Amino acid sequence: MELKIIVHVGSDLEGSKEVVQRLVERNISTKLDQYLNKFDKDDSEGIIEFKWDKNKKNLFNGVIQAHIDGHSFRFEREDYTNLDDLINHLFDHFKQELSNK
Repeated sequence: MELKIIVHVGSDLEGSKEVVQRLVERNISTKLDQYLNKFDKDDSEGIIEFKWDKNKKNLFNGVIQAHIDGHSFRFEREDYTNLDDLINHLFDHFKQELSNK
């Protein structure tokens, strides 16, 4: 499967983009790899898009939006104090949904 990963960070997080990228890659390789293998066909394609930002309360918001082999997923959470927790939490939900497919 050809999988395209896109990571967007808000202007407040530009300095943390490398850390965010590393967290995303680690979560994909450790939490999602086995679940994504179910979709691994010669002609299958997937795109996973991530958006991380700080809100007016100085807390973190995040969105994972994915289209994998005809299946769509979207997970969104707001007002997290810790960016790491937000990223890991959204990946846990993504993993759970992938396990049901």
